[in-house]
Amino acid sequence: MKSVAFSVEDPSPSGIAGTIARLITSGDLAPGDRLPTVRELAADLGVSPATVSHAWQALAGVGLIVSRGRSGSFVQAERTSWLPPRSRNLTELPDARLDLSTGTPDPLLLPDIAPALSRVSSRAGTLSYFDEPVIPELGDLLLKSWPFEPGTLTIVDGALDAISRSLDLLLKFGDRVVVENPGFPPIFDLIEHYGIERLPVELDEEGVRPDSLAEALKRSPAAIVLQPRTQNPAGVSMTVDRARELARVIRNSRTAEHTVVIEDDHSGEISSSGDVSLGAFLPDRVIHIRSFSKSHGPDLRIAAIGGPKEFMDRLIARRILGPGWTSRMLQRVLYDLLTDEETVGQVAFARRTYAERQVALAQSLRAHGYDIGVADGINLWMRVEDERNAVVQLAAAGIRVASGTPFLSSPGGQFIRVTVGQVPHDFDNVGALLATASRA
Repeated sequence: MKSVAFSVEDPSPSGIAGTIARLITSGDLAPGDRLPTVRELAADLGVSPATVSHAWQALAGVGLIVSRGRSGSFVQAERTSWLPPRSRNLTELPDARLDLSTGTPDPLLLPDIAPALSRVSSRAGTLSYFDEPVIPELGDLLLKSWPFEPGTLTIVDGALDAISRSLDLLLKFGDRVVVENPGFPPIFDLIEHYGIERLPVELDEEGVRPDSLAEALKRSPAAIVLQPRTQNPAGVSMTVDRARELARVIRNSRTAEHTVVIEDDHSGEISSSGDVSLGAFLPDRVIHIRSFSKSHGPDLRIAAIGGPKEFMDRLIARRILGPGWTSRMLQRVLYDLLTDEETVGQVAFARRTYAERQVALAQSLRAHGYDIGVADGINLWMRVEDERNAVVQLAAAGIRVASGTPFLSSPGGQFIRVTVGQVPHDFDNVGALLATASRA
């Protein structure tokens, strides 16, 4: 009990909450530990019970502690132990007035899939285990908009499934993989699952920095995993010039002769940028993935993957020995969604709306003293003075954001990720709260 009070340097609500949060993060307070009562801590600190109560409310709001009535307040036990480590930090926590932590699209901007489902026949023409894995009309449609000509294209069960299956075929014990910093936490968890060393590369406003990639390539990585559009969490999209430069760096590297590039285009349909790929310059070394969860619905577990024919043939053959193929009925639903005029219009409206929300929030942040550019997609990456304090302060104001730590492949700086796509209005107030929290 006394150790908690002894650790508090700032006896304000945010100061108390920040201290407890740091004690939990460091492991000094473990899941299930009982906290001092409001009155006990208030007496030890010489503050009013209301001050401690506000701190406890903020901590409960972000799921760090839980109240059990007369039994007291306790450090929250992990409720998602079945998830990989970094993914646990991205799960939904208790309700907030405005939840900007999820990285998911606005449900109101997703197209209605009921008409597409009603137009799919009960059999959908699937009568054999040995039909082609991709229905011809969907394959032809995707190839028309692919950023380069792949040797083969197939359909799998989402972007992470595509990345996982690609790494299964590429990696050997002791290999290394280049990843973005910041990057997508499940990708980090996936690479750690393989026991593979991560080589982080830094980003700027045009994507992966060529000098950072050149340095990483000196260690002969087996693969490079990058997000060409609406990079999560940074919200940057790669330019054609940057793709050309990165391809030149890879081509000229003597220690990367066999390095393969895996591109995760997870938000293409709602991106304001064109589909840029290193495959336009390195077609024999690029695996390009396009998924539709952000644009058409998270439960639409479907993605297209295309790349060199020899590699893709191996991937398809291996998949036959597992799930076999992605449901052709689901493929027909996707084809309907991508060709139906009304659905195409709904997705275009969502794309414009997300862009407008990014502009509105960036303008508000700048007006309140936080200088930032306009991100692409649904997320915004913000540097803050103290990550945990920023999260706690925003939670106290009824806004939930994601801590930046799970997105960092290597330590360096304090950040939060804000899902701007979930902000429908009140941009000035949200921007003011975010700007203030960034200085906490």
